[in-house]
Amino acid sequence: MTSATLSWVLTRLEKGERVALASVVEASGSVPGKPGARMAVTNTGIRHGTIGGAGLELKVEKHLSQILLEKKATSRIEKYVLYRDAKGQEATALNSLCGGTVTVSLEVLEPMPHILIAGGGHCGQAISAVCENLGWSYSVFDVRNEFADSELYPNAVEHHSCDVEEFIERETNPILSRFSDVLLLGHDWSVDQDLLIGLLLNNNDSERPRIGAIGSRAKWKAFREAAISKGILESSIDSVRCPIGIDIGAESPEEIAISVCAEIMALEKGIQE
Repeated sequence: MTSATLSWVLTRLEKGERVALASVVEASGSVPGKPGARMAVTNTGIRHGTIGGAGLELKVEKHLSQILLEKKATSRIEKYVLYRDAKGQEATALNSLCGGTVTVSLEVLEPMPHILIAGGGHCGQAISAVCENLGWSYSVFDVRNEFADSELYPNAVEHHSCDVEEFIERETNPILSRFSDVLLLGHDWSVDQDLLIGLLLNNNDSERPRIGAIGSRAKWKAFREAAISKGILESSIDSVRCPIGIDIGAESPEEIAISVCAEIMALEKGIQE
C-alpha cells in the first residue's frame, strides 16, 4: 500500500495537481495506523491510501485539506492522541478509547513545471534547453512537423504537430491542466492568436495552465481585441502575460529563454503574481 500510494502521488503530480501527503512516522499503544502507512489527498478532492481508518483518518484528511488551501507548499508534524480525555496535551485529541498516540508527517507536494512550447523555433529550442537544466518537463506544439518532432526535441514529453483547431478539440480543460504554462512562440501571429483564443475558451478560469505570449504591446493589443470579439471575458484575457519574461534587456533566443524561465520560477515560488 505504501509504494502504491507513492506511485499514485507521482501520477497526480504529473497531471498538474497539488497533493497533500500524510505519513505515519511514529506510533505507540493501540492505534490503527502503523509507521510507514500513508494517505494522500489532491486539490481536486481525490484520495488514496489509508493510515488506519476510523476517527484518526477523518481528522488527518481534514488537516490535509486545510494545508492544501495554503498557496505555498507547507509541511508539519502532527501528534494525535486516541483518547477522548486527552485534551490539554500538546496534541490533537480524538474521541477514542484506544489510548495510543500517532505522530504523522503532513506535507504538500507541488507539481514541477511542465511547459508547452507552442512554437518550436529558435526561442522554443532555447527554452527547452533551460528547462532541461532546471529539471522541468516540457512538450512542444507546432503546426510545422519539422519543428515539433523528436529529432529536434528528443527530450520532450509530448510532440504535437497539427492545426490549432485539431489541437484545441482534443485538449479540454482538465487535460490542459497537466501543463503549468503554455508559451505562445509561433512563427505566425495568426497561429498564436487562434491558439490563445482556443485556450481561453477552454480555460474555465482554471489556474493551470498559465498563458504567456511573446511579442510587442502592439501585437498584444490586436490579440486582446480579437479575444474580446469572441466573447472572452476581459478578466480572462488580462491573466495572459505579454510580453513574457522578466525585463533583463534580453535580445538573443538564449537570453529570452532565461528571462522567460526566471519569470515562471518567480510565479511558481509565489514571488510574482
